[in-house]
Amino acid sequence: MENLTLLAPELAIAVTGLFVLLAGIFMSPQAKNMLGYLATFGILGALGLTVGSFGTEAAMFSGTLSIDALSQFFKLVFLAVALLVSVAAIKYTEDSNHTEEFYALVLFATFGMMFVASANDLIVLFCAFELASLATYALAGYEKQNARSLEAAMKYFVIGSVSAALMLFGISFVYGATGTTSIPLIAANSGLLVNNPIGLVAVVLLIAGFGFKMALVPFHMWAPDTYQGSPSVVSALLAAGSKKMGFVAAFRLFIVALIALQPDWQLAFTILAVVTMTFGNVVAVAQTSVKRMLAYSSLAQAGYIAMAFVVMTPMALTGGILYALAHAFMKAGAFIAAAAVVWMVTSEKKGNLEVPDHLDSFKGLGKRMPLAAISMTIFVFALAGIPPTAGYMAKFVLFSSTIQAGLVWLAVIAILNSALSLFYYARLVKYMYFLPPDGEKVSTPFPYAMALLLAVAGVLVIGIWPEPFMQWAMEAAKVLV
Repeated sequence: MENLTLLAPELAIAVTGLFVLLAGIFMSPQAKNMLGYLATFGILGALGLTVGSFGTEAAMFSGTLSIDALSQFFKLVFLAVALLVSVAAIKYTEDSNHTEEFYALVLFATFGMMFVASANDLIVLFCAFELASLATYALAGYEKQNARSLEAAMKYFVIGSVSAALMLFGISFVYGATGTTSIPLIAANSGLLVNNPIGLVAVVLLIAGFGFKMALVPFHMWAPDTYQGSPSVVSALLAAGSKKMGFVAAFRLFIVALIALQPDWQLAFTILAVVTMTFGNVVAVAQTSVKRMLAYSSLAQAGYIAMAFVVMTPMALTGGILYALAHAFMKAGAFIAAAAVVWMVTSEKKGNLEVPDHLDSFKGLGKRMPLAAISMTIFVFALAGIPPTAGYMAKFVLFSSTIQAGLVWLAVIAILNSALSLFYYARLVKYMYFLPPDGEKVSTPFPYAMALLLAVAGVLVIGIWPEPFMQWAMEAAKVLV
């Protein structure tokens, strides 16, 4: 008999999602705003259960699920992002007739991501991936009257389906060669893939499939349009949560299961990491839409995390895993700050309503919405790696481990890219603080303010007091090496 208490966080999220969905059917439109608070409490409960079980190690359901430090760490990442999105969405959904659908989809997406973190079998991994993906496809198109939102959802769905097909095709080759879908058994039999054309084909297909999920260039085509067209709170979930799902799955698959093929996939990740971080930062410089700029910035951040696959030392993996947590707070917070500005522009019905997140909408934001402005400043400087923020600490660990491994050239490219990113982040800060405002002062809505404060707290606490987070990340990295 399995000990289901080990899955208490997932069960808490699933039960909350079902309850929110059913309760919404019987509630009046005015009362549905309470569903946001209910979802938030459910996520907080799951977060508490996950923290309480940290350090537990167990295999469940014939070894198809693994409860270990790596899965627990990434569950914390997913739940932290879901909490920020849930709090911010209380304001976003206040006039919606489909509030229960929004929160149910957020919770089910989080449920799928948490199972991806624990998956120790390729079939379970794929099914959990698709559960999370299907929910986020619907969330991207949540604004049914908004052509940009529908376009974002369609592009995300079509390219996501292609990536799923490539991933499944790669899994089939691995199964054909090794006779198993269990990640530990594939690792034990991975010699069957070495010097076998099937092994190389499987690696190519799996890198392409996971490359879409992680938004690595050239598999990034969906990301800028989807992040810009989706509701800002959904963009926060996609950039800060869904992308990390791709990384934790890739960590287990490539570093654990396909370690015998390391020379093949390591070269591919070296090229992908360099191209992704450079392309993301260079293209971000030309953007006038803040959400689109954050999307290309997110590509660059994915390139930094992908360095962990190249260096492969315990400290580099620790840095990559810590970066995933830091990026969750930085990127989710930045998109929520953009959501507050979009709300301001649309409620005033002035400015560029076609592109409400245009740079011009941020003019004088320091005087118009001081909390949103200072929060956005902290987030973008953290993304650039300015101390004392989470971004600085994660980059310091990752880049220094790259130098210690003798890959100085890779560290230099990453540092130069970080310097380049400071240019377009500083431009946004200039708009917020050095250009005159276009309207009167506006109070940041309470849910947005709470979400921003939580994200700022996460960014600063990890930057100022990194020891416990470093320790958790090191424990998670030990699972891989």
